[in-house]
Amino acid sequence: MRASLPTPSLRTARLRLRAFEDADANNLFALHSSAHILRYWDSPPWTERSRAEKFITACRRMEQEGTGGRLAVDRVSDGAFIGWCTLNRWNPEYRSASLGYCYDDAAWGHGYATEAARALLRWAFDTLDLNRVQAEADTRNVASARVLEKLGFVREGTLREDCVVNGDVSDSWVYGLLRREWQPSSEPVPTH
Repeated sequence: MRASLPTPSLRTARLRLRAFEDADANNLFALHSSAHILRYWDSPPWTERSRAEKFITACRRMEQEGTGGRLAVDRVSDGAFIGWCTLNRWNPEYRSASLGYCYDDAAWGHGYATEAARALLRWAFDTLDLNRVQAEADTRNVASARVLEKLGFVREGTLREDCVVNGDVSDSWVYGLLRREWQPSSEPVPTH
């Protein structure tokens, strides 16, 4: 049995990354019930608020089982919940994990996804001693691909017809970031 992996609290210049709380359920449901936001996801928008509660329970289970961490992302300036990012499928033996994220459309285009992921990657490489982080993006999701490339991820291939998104068969790009390629920003990310 793996030891638990406490969800970190991370801060950047504009964001606070933290463990999910029960009070996040309404914001989480609003995010995941939007067909526009989830248009490239391989699961349909939520129709029941109970899905948000199950998501939060799954976040806690992930922490207890030591398989990764999923963090709520708040904007520091007004405390608004803008989305979440995750490091999951953590494999200490292979020193690898997967990166994922989901943000409200009002937060798109402001660099928040890149900023939050950079903080999470710093934690992953420094604290978890990872060698490799993988991410996947629907080939139509150019904005997500741009985020990964800004972070230094390299597109390694295409998973042909690996998902069904809104009834359409879809391809995904696979990205990888190796420790030796990781370039953390020069700006320190305080943790507490």
